[in-house]
Amino acid sequence: MKKPIGRFHVITNEAIQNRFSHARLAEMAIAGGADLIQLRDKDRSTSELVAAASEVHAVCRASGIPLIINDRADIALAVGADGVHLGRNDLPIAAARSLLGPQAIIGGTASDLEQARQVERDGADYVGFGHIYPTNSKNKTGAAMGTAPLADVCRALHIPVVAIGGIDEHNLAPVLDSGAWGVAVIAAVCAANDPARAAAGVAELIHSRRKFGEDL
Repeated sequence: MKKPIGRFHVITNEAIQNRFSHARLAEMAIAGGADLIQLRDKDRSTSELVAAASEVHAVCRASGIPLIINDRADIALAVGADGVHLGRNDLPIAAARSLLGPQAIIGGTASDLEQARQVERDGADYVGFGHIYPTNSKNKTGAAMGTAPLADVCRALHIPVVAIGGIDEHNLAPVLDSGAWGVAVIAAVCAANDPARAAAGVAELIHSRRKFGEDL
């Protein structure tokens, strides 16, 4: 069965705003058209993260939208989430697969072509590639790469490429034109005055692109 790797990932984040909980952000993002939610929280204790993830999982389950957990395969397993997204220094992809099973959605981070190829070889279901544009949502040491390296990765890989980093409705078109399967956003939704409306704006643009809906 084909895994539901969405085109529009919203990464919930409480560190860049203090108005909404992870669960509330998930509700609004889904109302606006997000088709995958990723919970990202670097500050909570494990027990607090389990509680927050359980709330988000309930929201996603009620809407039929997959939930993946950033970094923490153990949290994903504990709450019954659909998968995990792993950074370069997190649990190896093969170990996460062993822990979560073949049905889990596992994504891996890459910032160049060789890293992306390694993520694919390691058995990930998709690559999160970036950062495409400048962003303050995550700590980054290198410069934003733009869309040319993204296009190279999209041509080279056989698994979906989800672009991330500074993407919003104003700069989305070149990302999709580069061949990205989809996009992941943080600030464009979570830091917006109206997260549901912001998500709807991104979702509308994704759906309006001619290539949207094509399979790999």
